[in-house]
Amino acid sequence: MYYLVFIPIYLISLIPLWLLYLIGDGLYVLVYYVFGYRKKVVMGNLAIAFPEKTEAERERIAKDFYHNFINNFLETIKFFSWTYDKMDRRLEADLSGFEEAYATGKTIHMFGMHNFNWEFANWGLAKKLKYLLVGIYMPVGNAAFDKMIFDMRCRYGTVMIPATQFKRHYLRFTNQRHVLASVADQSPGDPSKAFWLNFFGKPTGFVTGPEKGARFQDVAIVFINFFPLRRGRYKIETAFFSANSMELSEGELMQHYVRYIENCIRKNPSSYLWSHRRWKHAWKPEYKSLWRGEGPSPS
Repeated sequence: MYYLVFIPIYLISLIPLWLLYLIGDGLYVLVYYVFGYRKKVVMGNLAIAFPEKTEAERERIAKDFYHNFINNFLETIKFFSWTYDKMDRRLEADLSGFEEAYATGKTIHMFGMHNFNWEFANWGLAKKLKYLLVGIYMPVGNAAFDKMIFDMRCRYGTVMIPATQFKRHYLRFTNQRHVLASVADQSPGDPSKAFWLNFFGKPTGFVTGPEKGARFQDVAIVFINFFPLRRGRYKIETAFFSANSMELSEGELMQHYVRYIENCIRKNPSSYLWSHRRWKHAWKPEYKSLWRGEGPSPS
C-alpha cells in the first residue's frame, strides 16, 4: 500500500517547479472560485482580524492566501524528490535569535505559528541549528501518507514526535540540549482548560502545554516567523525572548508570543493559515479564572 501511494507522488514531484506552479494557477481557480474551499471560514477569520479593512481588501488577502495555500501543497510534493541544496537556494534565514539562546547554555524552545511554508522551515533549521531539532507533529489517519510525511520531514536530521505520544517519546531528550519546535497557536481541544488572551482584539483560547513545558524546564525561548518573499522563495526570522522562562509569571510568555505573532501576521497577512477555525470557541464568563491576557478579563 505504501508504494502504491509513494510512487505516484514521487513521480509528480519530479515535474519542474515552474510547471507545478502553472498547474497551481489552475487549481487556484477551482479551489477559490468553483469549490470555495473553506471560503466562509477564511473570510470570517479575516473579518475578525481586520475589521478596519474594506471587504475588497480582505478579499485581496484571501486570494493571496489561497495562492500561498496551493503553493505550499505543491512545494510539499516537491520535497519528496528535492535535495537540501536545491531547497536551501530558495531560503533566507536570520538565526540571530538562536545565537543569543545558545549563549545561555540551555535547551531552547522555539515558538512558531501556522505560516507558509513550514516544510522549508523544518529542512532549513534541521541543518542550520547547532542543536538537534525536535518537532511535534499530528499523525494523519492514512498510515501510508503518515509514513511518507514522517520520512520526508526527518530526512535531514529532525526528530519528529507524535503529539499523541509526546510525553513518552520526549523523555529521552531531556538530558541533552536541543531545540523543541512547537506551533503554539493551535485552538485548544478543551476551551475550559486553555489560556485565554486577546488575539486581534477578540478573546481567544490557546493551548497551555508549550508555556507550561517551557517554564517547567526553565529553557531559553526563541520566537520564529517564516513567510514567502515571492513564489518559491522564503525567509525565516527569529527573535530571542527569554533566558529564564521559569521566572516568568503564568501567562506572561503567551502574552508576548501572541503580540509577536499578531505583528508578524499584520506584516504578511496572506502567509497565515486562515483556513483553520482559530476562533471556534467563544469566551464564557466561567472562563474568568483562565484569563491570562493583559488587563481585566472580558465581562
